[in-house]
Amino acid sequence: MANIPPGGDRRSPLAFDRRKTAMVSTHLELLSKMSGHLAVTLNLEETIQKALDLIVKFVQAEGGALFLLEEKFATLVCKASAGPVDIRGIRLKSGEGIVGQCVTNNTSRIVKDVRQDPNFDQSVDESTGFQTRSILCTPMTVNKQKVGAIELVNKRTEDGLFSETDLLMLQTLASAAALAINNAHMAEELVEQERVSRELELATEMQRSLLPDTPSDSFPVFGTNLPANEMSGDFYDFFQLDDGYIYFSLGDVSGKGMDAALLMSKTASLFRCLGKTIHEPNVLLATINRELCETAIHGMFVTMVCGLLDTKTGSITIANAGHEPPLIHARDGTFTALPASAPPLGIMSLQAGDNGIRAETFHLEGGTLYIFTDGVTEGSLEDGSRLGQAGFQDIIRERRDLPIAARIEAVVSTLSNTGRKRHDDITLLAVEDARPELRNTIDSVEPVMVARHTFPARAEALHTVREVVNNACEACGCEPEDATDIIIAVGEACQNVVRHAYKDHDTGDATLEIYCKDGILEFRLQDSARPVDREKVKPVWPKELGPGGLGVCLIHDIMDQVDYLPPPKDQGNLLRMVKSIKRKNSNET
Repeated sequence: MANIPPGGDRRSPLAFDRRKTAMVSTHLELLSKMSGHLAVTLNLEETIQKALDLIVKFVQAEGGALFLLEEKFATLVCKASAGPVDIRGIRLKSGEGIVGQCVTNNTSRIVKDVRQDPNFDQSVDESTGFQTRSILCTPMTVNKQKVGAIELVNKRTEDGLFSETDLLMLQTLASAAALAINNAHMAEELVEQERVSRELELATEMQRSLLPDTPSDSFPVFGTNLPANEMSGDFYDFFQLDDGYIYFSLGDVSGKGMDAALLMSKTASLFRCLGKTIHEPNVLLATINRELCETAIHGMFVTMVCGLLDTKTGSITIANAGHEPPLIHARDGTFTALPASAPPLGIMSLQAGDNGIRAETFHLEGGTLYIFTDGVTEGSLEDGSRLGQAGFQDIIRERRDLPIAARIEAVVSTLSNTGRKRHDDITLLAVEDARPELRNTIDSVEPVMVARHTFPARAEALHTVREVVNNACEACGCEPEDATDIIIAVGEACQNVVRHAYKDHDTGDATLEIYCKDGILEFRLQDSARPVDREKVKPVWPKELGPGGLGVCLIHDIMDQVDYLPPPKDQGNLLRMVKSIKRKNSNET
């Protein structure tokens, strides 16, 4: 009798343990089977339905439903249903009904008689005709993050009631299902990210295809576009008409992202399509404006410059709708801005003419027209400062003898090799007067810069200046005797800046630029001191020499040409010295 279990149960304890072991084994088998099903699918709906079917079958429920939280966890939506009635799609407010209470409070419940539970929502039974008697419900969570809930109805036993064992098993299965659902969610997100990434890649390729091909070196128009992100809101284009004229344009769409990119693509396509038949830039812009006003997203607009180059005369007809003023770089080195004559496109109806979008015509006369977006002038340098128009002009001025492609590349390189993140697209277009008959005269306007050195206006800094001059003479193939004379003359000029312009005590800098071309060396020495009296710096010959006069005579005696030029910023002094040199191993000067 000692082996009879408590309570008078005369069943064998070994048989009791075998039943318990069999139940645990069945539970583990279900978990293994369920995990296997959930592991092989990444489809969320398929994952949910398989999980629910296995759970309902194992717990021997008449039916069941799996709810997921949506709309920022405010709504429970039935995503899977098992049993005689399909309730997929039913929506409950978070906290509504027994399932809503379980999710809100993160607790499991066994409801033996739903008629006695005030939280039971009878609307589903009323709409489907199904009779719910008992409920087993447990929430689904992953790392304390609420996912949803599983609800089973009507146990298929004689009493029709769920047990605590059923609840424990459902909680275990719900945890596995929640993890599988979370994995499926992440898989779907990865697939969606990959799809979006691929579509963005295709859109970027399509957008880049709208830009013109790189022209030959002799072509008078060149442009570039460097997006800050994958998609660009800037664009440029140019193409040649049958009569030899070249149409060109550059624009900037307001805003960022896909909307701006799509508007950019549309505007660029309109320009290329309409430009083949409309040969008046202001009329073309007015036509594009009408199309954009009809279809553009509210609040978005396009600033745009459109022009037509006559390659035979160097004449340009241009229209500017709200864009940053283009710059004309003339042969004499000066820059002239061309302000916009109309507001941006896509805002209001605009006609072509004096009261709308005006066009103006001018001749380049060997100069170059530069059009750019604000990503150029507002671009950051290494020190964090902005390039600005002055900085842009300096880059162009220093490289005026290089091909237009090299000039543009110099600007882009200055802005892109800073180690700083770009916040705007960099787009730049250059149009030059490349008539063959001007080539020789243009080439001879100004030599190429070979050195540029800024130094403090102090005597101890002149040693470095002399080294810079010596290196420049070496680079240009100057004979040693000429180089020695040149170093003396330039040194005297720099010393005069220190002693007389800054008077040995004023603080300030001076900049020496050295140019070389065709056997001619040119030196430009600029300071920011008070302008000197040019009558006092003229050479005075020995019988009338005063203090300091010998240095001025020496400069004039060594150099072939010495004169003062107007400084670029109307301040300080700009001394220009020119020397024709003998080159090593050459009898020519």
